[in-house]
Amino acid sequence: MRTVSMDKTNDSLVTEFVLLGLSASLEMKILLFLFIFSFYVGIVLGNLFIVFTVVCDPHLHSPMYFLLANLSFIDLGLSSTTAPRMITDIFSEHKAISFPGCMIQMFFVHVMGGTEMVLLIAMAYDRYTAICKPLHYLTIMSRKTCICFVVTAWVIGVIHAVSQFVCIVNLPFCGPNKIDSFYCDFPRVAELACTDSNWVEHVVTANSGLISMGTFFLLIMSYIFILVTVRHHSSAGLSKAFSTLSAHITVVFLFFAPCFFMYVWEFPTLSLDKFLAILDFVVTPLLNPAIYTFRNKDMKVAMKRLSRKIVSSKETS
Repeated sequence: MRTVSMDKTNDSLVTEFVLLGLSASLEMKILLFLFIFSFYVGIVLGNLFIVFTVVCDPHLHSPMYFLLANLSFIDLGLSSTTAPRMITDIFSEHKAISFPGCMIQMFFVHVMGGTEMVLLIAMAYDRYTAICKPLHYLTIMSRKTCICFVVTAWVIGVIHAVSQFVCIVNLPFCGPNKIDSFYCDFPRVAELACTDSNWVEHVVTANSGLISMGTFFLLIMSYIFILVTVRHHSSAGLSKAFSTLSAHITVVFLFFAPCFFMYVWEFPTLSLDKFLAILDFVVTPLLNPAIYTFRNKDMKVAMKRLSRKIVSSKETS
């Protein structure tokens, strides 16, 4: 057992946390395994295919697809922080995660989540520029601007995670180590500290709640502003703009709804909390590529071109 002298910042005695998982029923375990495994395979293949298509097809070397490829990469990373462990732990009797492993998982969950939120703002700004200022689109959304958006998103994501991580990692954990969930998260871990951690829970909730709700309302206001601006020009333009934005709005609601209920308005039932977490980590990262691919003509054409190239290269070899 790990012991640290009292003069250290963290005098934790806990070396591992036990995740209670999702269900004790064998039938439910089998169903969850098939569901999560199939969805995670789809997440890996779907998001990697989007990244590969955008990188390899010169027709997609535009700001919108650059941001889309980054969103797919982040979705893959966000899901990979929890889904592989969910799959391996479903049939395991002792679902233990080491103290460092738990800390690392929490850190990267919030890095990826915070980065995705900021990137969604960048994508909303991209759509605003394309719809409301089409003649200046390529000038405003230059390669340098796109790179700045992505770098800023990662920086804010890291700051968001670090600001909560430093509060948790210095808490003493000397007894309870069972987490009623399938992954480590700041609020659940803070509850296990053998000291008054209410202030930490409030800081974590305020931090995650603020960035979630602030980003959500900013995105919704930007979409409303775009639609109102287009409506003043023509009703036909409004219909086209709404069709273009509908995919973005769908992604935003799917991503932020679970965040709202997990960090802002917590449900008293942990089963619903777990369901919302599955939605964020397994369902949304798969729906993102599906929504953007099947609703986007350029992506479908590019994928067909890429598929033909792969088939022809195999035939020639």
